[in-house]
Amino acid sequence: MSAQGDGALRYFPVSFFTVVMGLAGLTLSLFAAAHALGGNDIFARVSYWITILCYIVISITYMVKLIRYPAAVRAEWHQPDRIPLFPAISFSLLLIAIATLEFSRPAAHLIWLAGVVAQAALTFGVISTWLGQRAFEHPTLSPAWFIPVVGNMLVPIAGVPLGYAELSWLFYSMGLMFWAILLVLVVNRLIFHEPLPSHLRPTLVIMIAPPAIGFLGYLQLSGGVDAGAHILLDLGYTFALLVLIQIPKLLTLPFVMSFWALSFPVASLAVASFRYAATIHSRTHLFIGLALLALLVAVVMVLILRTIRAMWGGDIWAPR
Repeated sequence: MSAQGDGALRYFPVSFFTVVMGLAGLTLSLFAAAHALGGNDIFARVSYWITILCYIVISITYMVKLIRYPAAVRAEWHQPDRIPLFPAISFSLLLIAIATLEFSRPAAHLIWLAGVVAQAALTFGVISTWLGQRAFEHPTLSPAWFIPVVGNMLVPIAGVPLGYAELSWLFYSMGLMFWAILLVLVVNRLIFHEPLPSHLRPTLVIMIAPPAIGFLGYLQLSGGVDAGAHILLDLGYTFALLVLIQIPKLLTLPFVMSFWALSFPVASLAVASFRYAATIHSRTHLFIGLALLALLVAVVMVLILRTIRAMWGGDIWAPR
């Protein structure tokens, strides 16, 4: 391996798994749109296999980094702004399991089980670090901290159809509780402390995802739309409107991998809108879902181009 390639491997960031989250979100949005419109799901299937390929490539690359540079991985784990991104590994697996239900129940079952085990291990690993190993200052807190706990709220989306209702309730309850706790902490940090540094500002969009994911998990667990479902979905729209105000500021920032935080939250709200539209036969929510899907496609295309440019220029590989 060349010195340049070796250096790129050493600084290959765990944040690359957020790319898979974005692509998996796009896949699920395309499937949801195809079901809602009764159309062909060919684009969703293409997106699915691209997501699988990306997950395999990124996983192998990061595994090689772990083997060759374990100290670099440990250093990432001890960075307050990087440790919340490690559960993106299991988060992505759970999203892939949900998408795989469209093809094969046995394959989805295996992927889901692997995702659940990884999610539990990474969630408790991150939370134990937060709670006991060292003090974290307010500047280290950002909406990215939702990733380790909110991934638990994904578990019922495939878990209930696969027959794991009780386990799904356990993970969902844990995710809901920690989301509520972290939401208070994050809002407190945003209001009463210094603004987020530029490389973390795109993570503001992540605030959309927890209520949207919570809505989807709640539908699976409750079996229908009730007051709780309405509240979760409307919270998703509320956070989307709050984030929309920040978009002009975000567009002025230089590209960093945290910009992939723009993709999955939009996808989760699009899927939630399609699911709600199908459940209560709402044309308004169908149009909202289609608008969000169009936005998502544009965002993902731009992010792919910007990521390739950053990789080519070497910006991503610079030590941080």
